[in-house]
Amino acid sequence: MTRTVAEKRAVFRALHQQGCFVMPNPWDVGSARMLQHQGFSALASTSTGYAWSTGRPDYAVTRDDVLRHLAALCDAVDLPVNADFENGFATEPAEVAANVGLALETGVAGLSIEDRDGNAPGLYDLALSVERIRAARDAIDRSGDNVVLVARTEGLLIDPEALAPSIDRLVAFAEAGADCLYAPGIRDKAGIAALVRAVAPKPLNVVMMRPGLSVAELADLGVRRISTGGALARVAWAAMLATVDRIKAGSFDGLAGGTPGKELDDIFAGFA
Repeated sequence: MTRTVAEKRAVFRALHQQGCFVMPNPWDVGSARMLQHQGFSALASTSTGYAWSTGRPDYAVTRDDVLRHLAALCDAVDLPVNADFENGFATEPAEVAANVGLALETGVAGLSIEDRDGNAPGLYDLALSVERIRAARDAIDRSGDNVVLVARTEGLLIDPEALAPSIDRLVAFAEAGADCLYAPGIRDKAGIAALVRAVAPKPLNVVMMRPGLSVAELADLGVRRISTGGALARVAWAAMLATVDRIKAGSFDGLAGGTPGKELDDIFAGFA
């Protein structure tokens, strides 16, 4: 690798200042290196994609699992990596701060904190959610690391009609020190535009988990960055499952669509 951690973080910070960039989500070192080869400017980890790659469901991996995974991704590529750090693997703000400190040591350039425990129903109450973001902000500031703090509300994944309370949460998180805001589940132009206006001048992340608006349309709405969550991993699993189903039925025709091994070897040889 030719970029230092500090250089990756500076690049990532600059990407948030203007324009719109796509930040796809690899689930392992191979997919991360492939996405760098394809010319993207930044990457983000995916909790779902990583969990599935280890044969576990979402929210079944541990903090230490994720820390090792983040370190491997950051070491493998020259691109800045934004960490999907779930709920910070803690509820209490002080524990969130401690875990954020550990995540910074992996070399990540950005880090997102959610406002719910994925293994429990509902969101944390707003006051606690704000304190958790403030604790993460303080941990980053104390470290002196130039890491982008992303605050997520999961409200729209629970209730797609909860736009107003989701906006209230993102505004509160911005005031608590988040650098970038994120409400997965928003898909329509009017809702996205409302979120962009509410958090401005801070940037908004939109995740595209299925076909919909184009990059140009999202950019026109004022979206600063676009991620894909676990969608690329789901596409990869779908290709495997479709091929396996044909094999079970007695045909190996599905293997014809595979990328040639030499092409893959040549790509990955560039990282040796």
